[in-house]
Amino acid sequence: MTIQESGGTRNAIEKGISFILDMLPEANNVKREPVPVSEIILALECGGSDSYSGISANPALGYAVDRLVRQGGTAILSETSEIYGAEHLLTRRAISREVGEKLIRRIKWWEEYCKRTGSEMNNNPSAGNKAGGLTTVLEKSLGGIAKAGTTSLMDVYEYAEPVTAKGLVFMDTPGYDPMAVTGQIAGGANLLCFTTGRGSAFGAKPTPCLKLSTNNALWQRQRDDMDLNCGTIVDGEETIEQVGERIYQRIIELASGHRSRSEELGYGSQEFVPWIMNSIM
Repeated sequence: MTIQESGGTRNAIEKGISFILDMLPEANNVKREPVPVSEIILALECGGSDSYSGISANPALGYAVDRLVRQGGTAILSETSEIYGAEHLLTRRAISREVGEKLIRRIKWWEEYCKRTGSEMNNNPSAGNKAGGLTTVLEKSLGGIAKAGTTSLMDVYEYAEPVTAKGLVFMDTPGYDPMAVTGQIAGGANLLCFTTGRGSAFGAKPTPCLKLSTNNALWQRQRDDMDLNCGTIVDGEETIEQVGERIYQRIIELASGHRSRSEELGYGSQEFVPWIMNSIM
């Protein structure tokens, strides 16, 4: 509905409220019941990445993704501009030539978009990434893809397109975290794993967000914001597989109703940022 078609702002607001009131009785009738792990659609995101991201939190999350996929679940990798230069690692895992070509078409779209806007895909990463030890976009891309584990790439989706395939999929989104996650949630993601080395404070209502620290220093400094520390991999205290198993178990706990740090702190109301496609086409 629009303000104009509703007869003005006040009428539009009242109409929206009436829709919600009509839904409440049905919402109140919802009962918790057991469901299989295969119902999980997990959004994968990294923000404030550092040089540890690609060797600790991201590969450990990739291990958990493999566990989820083997149980019939789904994981959504995104941020097209942040797999650039390493997309061949995904196309070689595509379930078919058609799926691989879909990903390449999205890469080419971004290249053409950058030409039109005078920007570059292979420029240096952000100031925060560089402060964290990353020197090139390729380094960031190689680390970012580690979140996707090792299973086949089952399909490629455009921004906010409903995800229907099981297994690992890719969604075309910008690299801006709130915008990328908004698209994933719109596509059906019901859980989110967010890795960070610089301490990004992030949530994404209504989808619970599990925050994964890439290094021990961040974990000690910002433990109230982090759900799980992957820095033990860097120090040799745990293996990728051991931390990955802990992540997988926390994913199941989160899906079962345990609150994440972001939920406890109330993060997530301001991270709804749709990609306004009409302004860039």
